[in-house]
Amino acid sequence: MTARTVFPTSMRAAAIARYGPPSVITVHTLPIPQPGPRQILIALRAAGVGSWDESIRDGSWRPAGRSKFPRILGTDGAGVVVAKGARVRRFRIGDRAYAYDSDDPNGGFYAEYVAVDEGKAARVPDRLNDLQAAAAAVTGLTAHQGVDDVLKVRQGETVLIFGASGAVGTIAVQFAKRHGARVLATASGRRATILVRRLGADAVIDARSRNISDRLRELAPDGLDAVLALAGGDELERCLDFLRDGGRIAHPNGIETEPKPRRKFRIRGYDAEGGPRQFARLARAIRQAKLSVPLAAVYPLGGAAAAHRRLHDHVIGRIVLRIRRARRRRT
Repeated sequence: MTARTVFPTSMRAAAIARYGPPSVITVHTLPIPQPGPRQILIALRAAGVGSWDESIRDGSWRPAGRSKFPRILGTDGAGVVVAKGARVRRFRIGDRAYAYDSDDPNGGFYAEYVAVDEGKAARVPDRLNDLQAAAAAVTGLTAHQGVDDVLKVRQGETVLIFGASGAVGTIAVQFAKRHGARVLATASGRRATILVRRLGADAVIDARSRNISDRLRELAPDGLDAVLALAGGDELERCLDFLRDGGRIAHPNGIETEPKPRRKFRIRGYDAEGGPRQFARLARAIRQAKLSVPLAAVYPLGGAAAAHRRLHDHVIGRIVLRIRRARRRRT
């Protein structure tokens, strides 16, 4: 690998030595990963925390490949490229980068350094700071691909973002609005409602309300053209009664529970993909939408267990870990 600085041989990482509750996450001292020929080494400044991390932590979902303990958690983050393999062409030392990689069974992002294939990373859009970039890697890809690729939202359509106050939903609202769609959203609580309206939703519905059907009938008398479902259950099924014949519904794979099949419209589950093309399109969407990335909470690396416990609360936006602060330039 090539580098401009001399690195220590070890790093701090929030990892697990066994599957279990949040308390199994502890700070370990582990070797700094060595980037392969097509990999970059990122000195991480922040990492995203999501419900999928919880599924990996408790062992209910295990990515392909055999995991070794201790296992570093985290699928996305942001920082600075400090080293790179000999065949890397898309990055320079010193580039700000954010990345999404769910395939490595051991090399997660809750750490001071991570090595990732250059194709699974991109330069951070100028609009985002380190914490926002860490929060927007996997969630931005998921929102963008759901709105643009699966639903193919168009100007003038009426679209429902179900679960709009979460990490993906807050971004999806903005991406749908940039197409000129009329965006309806579900959110619970005053704070969540205010935020989702501020992000551009034309109307916000409390999905737990008994009069949700009346509200949808009032807001969408001609029906819904498309629904992005970021949560499931009876409330979602009630909303789907208002989807027009031939309408579209998309949901990230793994939501609980998935929508029930119906004859009159198409349901498609999908997984977010990360690659040079996907990141380039995401960057354009971020610029066009003038994206705001709401943060629910920021924890230090040593607070990863507390961050996972926070996932059980009503999270508005996304939780992140702050791993290191950017150095201030000398004047």
